[in-house]
Amino acid sequence: MEWLKTVAEPQKKPVRVFSRAMNRPEAHELPALARVSFVAGTSGDWQVERMAAERGAPLPTTAAVSRVEAADFVASPEAPWILRGVRSNERYVERAEKARLSTMQEGLGRPDSTMAALIPIRKSADWWELPQDERRAIFEARSRHIALGARYLPAIARRLYHGRDLGEPFDFLTWFEFGEAHAAVFDDLVGALRDTEEWRYVAREVEIRLRRASR
Repeated sequence: MEWLKTVAEPQKKPVRVFSRAMNRPEAHELPALARVSFVAGTSGDWQVERMAAERGAPLPTTAAVSRVEAADFVASPEAPWILRGVRSNERYVERAEKARLSTMQEGLGRPDSTMAALIPIRKSADWWELPQDERRAIFEARSRHIALGARYLPAIARRLYHGRDLGEPFDFLTWFEFGEAHAAVFDDLVGALRDTEEWRYVAREVEIRLRRASR
C-alpha cells in the first residue's frame, strides 16, 4: 500500500518473532517492541462490516482498516484515524497461566480466519489508581479474564497491544481473528467479558467488526 509511510525511530535490540500462520520462528527479526498501526481508510486489508461505541465516544466511520505491524509506526495524512500500540510483556498473566495458554492458542493469519475484530479500550482513572495486586485480583481472581478467554481457544486468535505509555487515546488495542463459523462464539466471548467486574472500569470501548478483503 503505497499510501502508507512509516515513521522511523531508533532501532531496538532485535528478537525472534513467529510466523503468522504456523507460529514458528521466521527467518527475519523485529525490534523488541514491535509497533502496530491500525490505519483507517477507503481501502485496506480488512473491510469494515460494522462499528459501534460500546462505551464512550465513537471513532469516525471508515470503510476499511489495515493492521501494519513493523519496526516503525505508520504515518498517513489521508487516514481518518490511526491507532498505534506496541507489543509488550503480559502484565497480569502468571507463569502457569502463560504456559497453559501457549499450548492452546494459535497465531494470526490462519487461512480460514476471514473475520476479525478490533476493540480499542481505555480504562478509567480509578483503574490506574489501583495498585498492581488489586488490578490483578479484579482481572483474574474475580473476573476470570484469562480463564474466560481460554475457553474460546484455539477458535479465536488474539493479540494485545499497549498504547497508554505512548499517549494514545486508548490504553489497549485488542485484535481478534476467527473463521466465519466462529462469529457467534466470538459474540459469546465479548459478552462474557463485558459482564465482569473488570469491565466496570472501562471508560471507552469501540468495537469494529471486519472481514478480510478480497485479493
